[in-house]
Amino acid sequence: MMPARMNNPVMIIPEAMQALQALAKSTENAGVPAKTLGLVELRASQINGCGVCLDMHARFMKLQGESDERLHAVAAWRETPYFTEAERAALALAEAATRLSDHPDPVPDGIWAEAAQHFDERQLSALLLRIALINVWNRLNVSTRQVAGEWIKSAEAKKWLESGAASR
Repeated sequence: MMPARMNNPVMIIPEAMQALQALAKSTENAGVPAKTLGLVELRASQINGCGVCLDMHARFMKLQGESDERLHAVAAWRETPYFTEAERAALALAEAATRLSDHPDPVPDGIWAEAAQHFDERQLSALLLRIALINVWNRLNVSTRQVAGEWIKSAEAKKWLESGAASR
């Protein structure tokens, strides 16, 4: 295991942490189930290879009552029966919006139409913002080689977990 190249940039520039936390909070009351938001965060983090976010979001989802069955199947969501049609639409949107440079039409009309069948404009906005946000976190963590599991040892994380914030 390699050590982190530096502290996470949001620890060096606290205003950035506040901004990212505010963005996350803004998406929480738009009508998208917390489990769906967690699934898209987990899937984007799998695509981007962000061990920190995979570790963190799987733990948070577990605290929120998510099953091991579903957590283990996120990478193969198309081939498993564990997800609702709305969750599948959100996962497809997360994959498309995360892999923008992989296709000439990165978010095809079919993926958009399917998502729009399950989510209204406010909910789609929240999904897109959360997908963009997890991609920011993934890029910060991967670029600086943040170490998975180290965050949970911090005093801030322990205080946050003890407050019950992770289970909301």
